[in-house]
Order: sequence, then C-alpha cells, then structure tokens
Amino acid sequence: MNRSLPLTLSQRLSLYARLVRIDKPIGILLLVWPTLWALWAASNGRPSWYFVFAFVVGTALMRSAGCAINDYFDRDVDLHVERTRDRVLTSGLITPGEAVGVAIALALVSFLLILPMNTLVWALSVVAVFLAASYPKFKRFFAIPQAYLGIAFGFGIPMAYAAVLETVPLEGWIMLAANIFWAVAYDTEYAMVDRPDDLKLGLRTSAITFGKWDVVAVGLCYAATLALLGAVGAMLDYGWAFAAGLAGAAAVAVRHLWWIRNRDRAACFRAFLHNTWFGFAVFAGIFVQTTLLN
Repeated sequence: MNRSLPLTLSQRLSLYARLVRIDKPIGILLLVWPTLWALWAASNGRPSWYFVFAFVVGTALMRSAGCAINDYFDRDVDLHVERTRDRVLTSGLITPGEAVGVAIALALVSFLLILPMNTLVWALSVVAVFLAASYPKFKRFFAIPQAYLGIAFGFGIPMAYAAVLETVPLEGWIMLAANIFWAVAYDTEYAMVDRPDDLKLGLRTSAITFGKWDVVAVGLCYAATLALLGAVGAMLDYGWAFAAGLAGAAAVAVRHLWWIRNRDRAACFRAFLHNTWFGFAVFAGIFVQTTLLN
C-alpha cells in the first residue's frame, strides 16, 4: 500500500480490521467459550437468545477493542518483536489516535448491547472495560501478566451470571478462577513463541518467569483449570456428560504438553491456537448436561 496517497474508505476499513485482528479469530473464541460456559450454567441450559447474541457479539467487540488499545500502548515495543513489527499501527499505516478511536467506538457499541440488562451487568461492564484498558500497562511490571489477562478475558463469566440471575453465585467466581488458570496456560504457550525477543527487550511474561519450568507450569495450570471446573460441576450436581467434556479438555491439554515439550516456537504457537478445542470441550459437556439431559 502506497502511504503517500490518501486511503480510500475500503482501504482504511481494511486496516482497521487488521488492527482488531478480524483475520485471527482465536482471541474471540478464547473469550466466547468461557462466556458460553457461564450462560448455559447460569440458565440451566436455557439462556435467552438475546443474551446469547449480546454476549457473543459484545465479547467479540470488546476483544477487538482490547487489541486496538494493546497495540496503542505496545506500538514502540512491537517494532522490536519479529511477530509484531508489521502490525498496522507499528508500521505507521494508521495513527495512534485512530487506534484509540476504534477502541472507543467498539466499546460503546458493546455497551449498547447490554443496555436492556440489569444494573449489576452495567456495573460489571465498567470493571470489564477497566481490565481491558489497563492490561497493556499492567503487563509491563507484573511477573505473570497472563493471570491478569485471565481475569480480563474471563469477565464475561460474572457478567453472564449477573444477566441471568441478577447475582454472581460462588460457582461463577470459581469458574472465573478456572479461566484465570486456563489463560495462564495458553498464554504461556503464546509467550514461549516471543521469549527470545521479550528477553532482549526486558519484558515480563510468564514464559520468562517460569523459566525452565515453563512446560511443568503449563501442565499445572491446565490441571488447576480442570479441578476448579470439576468443583463447579459438583456444586451444580452435573453428571457423566460434564465429566466427559472435562475428559475431552484434559486430552487436549495433554496433547498441548506433548507439542510444547521441546519449546519449538512453531509448536508452541500451534498449541496456543488449538486451545479453542479445550474451551469447546468444556462447553460441549455443559451443553449436553444442561440442555439435552435436563
């Protein structure tokens, strides 16, 4: 693209789509699955279809807004990372102001989707926006920023419970804790891809913090995720279908550990991308347990 010529509307929209990673939907899926876990669990398998629509679309919009804000704060660092140096903001194809404007617009549209819901959902949405906006700065000094990411990525869980029940019961918070451990697992796999660049730049990631114990740490985080989800299932008196879903997720986790055992960058990235199947397996168990067997 010739930067000396004015951009057409279609070209500008194409750049914005790249900014918010429309071409890389894995980030949306990693947020959508936990939200669907909560919607189906809270409603005992019969969520309002408006809730499903609003939370899926809103989650996608907020993830996209988060990408724009992340790139705004990381625009100087991304220049020195092999995987990110060609992003549209880093390469100068759009301005920092445009990135912020896109993020604000997406967040506002997302908020419109929850206007028909109760005040607890509105209050939690403010926390969700704060988490998404503050993560890029928080990760600069926290040794395991993936844990904070897990809260941000999983905040659709308490919001979904609040929408359905007008409160967030204990199992909702336990499910959020499970999502935190899952996020540390999959985002450590992601961080293992960038570790050489991050070490040169003096950045903090879980892959660097865990060091030679990174693969073990990922395994322990998967185990903690499954244990906490199992506790949720026990509290809700779920049976064999949910257990089968957790078994499927465990099989996916074992496969990831096999892939990352040698810390090959391509294999680690493959494992990260494959985490959508972990989230799907858990959702399938909840769906069958609540919708088909109730």
